[in-house]
Amino acid sequence: MIRQSREVPARRVIRLLVALLVSLAVSSSSCARRHGPLAYVSNERAGTVSVIDTTTDSVVSTIKVGARARGIHLSPDGGSVWVALSYQNGHGDGEDKIAAIDTQSERIAAKYSAGTDPENFTLDKDGARLYIANEDAGTCSVTDLKTNNVIATLPVGPEPEGVALSPDGRWVYVTSESSSVVTVIDTQTNSVAKTFMVGARPREAAFTPDGARAYVTAENGDTVSVVDTRDHAVVSTIRLPHGEGAEQLKPKGVVVTPDGKRLYVATGRGNHVAVIDAQTNELLALIPVGQRPWGIALTPDGRKLYTANGVSNDVSVIDTETNKVVNTIKVGDGPWGVVVKP
Repeated sequence: MIRQSREVPARRVIRLLVALLVSLAVSSSSCARRHGPLAYVSNERAGTVSVIDTTTDSVVSTIKVGARARGIHLSPDGGSVWVALSYQNGHGDGEDKIAAIDTQSERIAAKYSAGTDPENFTLDKDGARLYIANEDAGTCSVTDLKTNNVIATLPVGPEPEGVALSPDGRWVYVTSESSSVVTVIDTQTNSVAKTFMVGARPREAAFTPDGARAYVTAENGDTVSVVDTRDHAVVSTIRLPHGEGAEQLKPKGVVVTPDGKRLYVATGRGNHVAVIDAQTNELLALIPVGQRPWGIALTPDGRKLYTANGVSNDVSVIDTETNKVVNTIKVGDGPWGVVVKP
């Protein structure tokens, strides 16, 4: 009996040690395969988010969100990635929410009220409010994250899509596809400060790092509007050429380099990325990528560019020094947006 009473605890200790070693091995393996900044890709038709290690350019995990996943952004502190969820094709499975995914556990930590059919959104600088484009309603919903209530519903143009926050957090630009209008929202008052016209079917907006300029893509206009943010007025228009086979480039996603010297434009049906000199507004290169590039994002050092290709179901990786695709990564069905976490 004495021998048994000593052996049982011993077996338990051995089992605990084995479990601990297995846990450490799994943890080490997980860390070993995640070396650098992570890219998160929302897959619209799959209802998932693909996680890519940008050092190895490989998918390291897939997060199920269970609804139509489109707009995707990081929280100001980088601790969570946020994704707009809605119903698949307007019916069936889904929900109208903005989900916050913890980047450590890769689980949905919370879901927030979003109005109807949220397509894209932005978080304010303090991570306290959401500004959400409600595509079917022609409105921008403002959600207070402390109370999880929509505190304002602001009228914008029909079919709003792009939502961008100025670097100082003061202004939100909302693009409206059907009216060729950008609505400027003052975040201090949660009211519409101004509207201005751009090219036909504006899709997205991006600000320069210093906030002095904004760029608005126009899919049907085949243009990028350059906006002076002091008075929210278009000061120049960049016209993109026809792509291969005389097809228009259809600009959609846009991103500005950390030094503000270049901008990259995903051209949707044009299946290219346009590289533009932000000082001269001249087109520097057209880079062929996958089919229907929508979302676009840079690594923090600006050396790699990622495009979410909605028809070929992959992500193109571009070396920004050579302006060439260096990798193609298969992801889920219908990649829509992409964001990179440092």
